[in-house]
Amino acid sequence: MTRQFEYAGADPRRIDDMGRLRDYCDEQAAAILAWCEARGVKIACAESLTAGLLADAFVRIPGASRVFLGSAVTYDIHAKAKVLGVDAELLRTHGAVDPEVARQMAASTAKLFSQPEYRSGIIGLSTTGVAGPGPDEGKPAGLVYFGVSLPRSEYFFTSSSQYAVELELQGSREVIRQRTVGCVLGNLREFTGSSQE
Repeated sequence: MTRQFEYAGADPRRIDDMGRLRDYCDEQAAAILAWCEARGVKIACAESLTAGLLADAFVRIPGASRVFLGSAVTYDIHAKAKVLGVDAELLRTHGAVDPEVARQMAASTAKLFSQPEYRSGIIGLSTTGVAGPGPDEGKPAGLVYFGVSLPRSEYFFTSSSQYAVELELQGSREVIRQRTVGCVLGNLREFTGSSQE
């Protein structure tokens, strides 16, 4: 059984054991969900590279339905444009593995899951990248971007409401995908301030 905050300060890029990496993700997701629930903030995801793993990290936690709204798995480049509304020209010229694509995916998923009762208080998260084993469209395995869209709120310690983060990850396809989830959760935990509680 994982103790609460056992992985405080851990870097998911350096956790080699898949069981420990999953425990790390569970700990981060539980803290984020508790923080969001206390503030009436919701979470929605748009996933390509992780294809549902990010959603799974949240829904493994009992009570997640009070915060987590859902995830749009848009693996295909055309689905990113059609379902999420990512700029088709951007996708054509830069491909799916791009920081602006990740940022647009995150912002779009927050809008996709929006309902009047949520008062636009939705965090949008996204993942896109190359899991490997080899390169894709000239981009190396392990190149990942994740996007975050934060609602305008007094709860967030940032002046930017949307951003993308580049990761260069090592490992098998499975490890790269799970490390991506860990990095998204670790980053969100910092920006929500839930790591300071």
